[in-house]
Amino acid sequence: MDEYRNFDMTGLAQLVARGEATPEGLLDAALERMAAVNDDLAAVVLTFEDVARRKIAEGLPEGPFRGVPFLLKDLGAEAVDYPSHNGSRLFANTSYTLDSSIYQRIAATGVVVFGRTAAPEGGIGPVTEAAVYGAPTRNPYDRRRTPGGSSGGAGAAVAAGIVPGAHGSDGGGSVRIPASNCGLFGFKPTRARLPDGPYHGEGWAGMATDGFLTRSVRDTAVMLDACVGRDLGAPYDAPALKGTFRAALDRPPRALKIAICDTSLTGATVHPDCRAAVADAGALLTSMGHHVEPAVPLGADTAAMMRGWTDIVACGTALGIRSRLAALGRGLQPGDIEGVSRSAMAHAASVSGEQYLAAVATVHRYGRQMAAFFEGYDMLLTPTMAEPPAHVGRFTHDRNDYVNYRTGPDGVFAYSPFTAAFNATGQPAASIPLWWSSEGLPIGVHLAARFGEDETLMALAADLERARPWFGHMPD
Repeated sequence: MDEYRNFDMTGLAQLVARGEATPEGLLDAALERMAAVNDDLAAVVLTFEDVARRKIAEGLPEGPFRGVPFLLKDLGAEAVDYPSHNGSRLFANTSYTLDSSIYQRIAATGVVVFGRTAAPEGGIGPVTEAAVYGAPTRNPYDRRRTPGGSSGGAGAAVAAGIVPGAHGSDGGGSVRIPASNCGLFGFKPTRARLPDGPYHGEGWAGMATDGFLTRSVRDTAVMLDACVGRDLGAPYDAPALKGTFRAALDRPPRALKIAICDTSLTGATVHPDCRAAVADAGALLTSMGHHVEPAVPLGADTAAMMRGWTDIVACGTALGIRSRLAALGRGLQPGDIEGVSRSAMAHAASVSGEQYLAAVATVHRYGRQMAAFFEGYDMLLTPTMAEPPAHVGRFTHDRNDYVNYRTGPDGVFAYSPFTAAFNATGQPAASIPLWWSSEGLPIGVHLAARFGEDETLMALAADLERARPWFGHMPD
């Protein structure tokens, strides 16, 4: 199907509904596109063509995306028919006896899942270069650069046109970072808007959630509508939506008061391309009738939050590894895990129970500090990243300095100082592709809204898409 890349998920589903395309034909187009680009990108790492064809033959659900090819991240979205490596040699070929709630809801939309996309080990990096796959995942806009992480395979697959949308997850920016690096829309909903069960009660003390990378705002909106809602026994609950995400697209928000910040949240400088992207977005929002004024949330202790985040994620990494070893009935062996994971385990061993609870309390306190800042603003506008997409190899996991890797002067938080803040607070946040650098690299801008105001953020994203359409931006 020569025109496959000209449609978003909604557009492809409409073709199927009108009889102008078939699920089989769209799957063939996706597989053909994957064959053409995946050797260069290492985006799709597990394929299940036989499963996809069986599900088509059995009859797909009559959902909003019936017949549309789709990919799951190789981390989370546990599903009986789709085993995973979870980005790790230790977890390679993990199979599941139950479908996760998020997968059940995704499947009910009628998508045709035919593979899983690359993720870094443990999901703890802003790049996707896991040893289990044998090659780093690369950015379709510049193969010397990363598509981001931890949903980097999803970002690369969507940007390269293998699929128009894919599943991701976000515990510190893992949807929004690849969205920024790959010129896509990435939306992190309010904490507990999406289900975590039954495999997890919470991810990283409630900071992690699932999400999607798409080329259009409407695709994310419709997929979120299909997936929202707590599942059985969930420990958190999100404020009720006033309507639906899809309805919000056609309901432009009132004039908003938007804080614009072209430094990091601690006042550090960012790359000129990122400052230019924010200035451009601020001017666009002003022209749309919103009040935009400079402000930096210095009253929120971002540095302390990031130290707490680092402790919590180290403990979560160690728990996951030890649980896997217990299931295998053996100890850790050389080559099981990469250096960053090994040093994360070592750091976790130095964190006492009291220190872990103190880290959680620091994150909770940060949420209250940031909520106080948002009493004066409806939105906060920043870059998504402090720099353009990093070169492959800069943030490799083949190193044994987890804490420095995260918080050092050239570490992850210096490179991505914005996104994790809103995992900590639980607020909705989105990366929006409004700017491309002189080198042709996507530079995302980041908008965060008050807790629970997902619909306002989605409505504003749709307004920005109408004002500055980005769908035609694709890598060569």
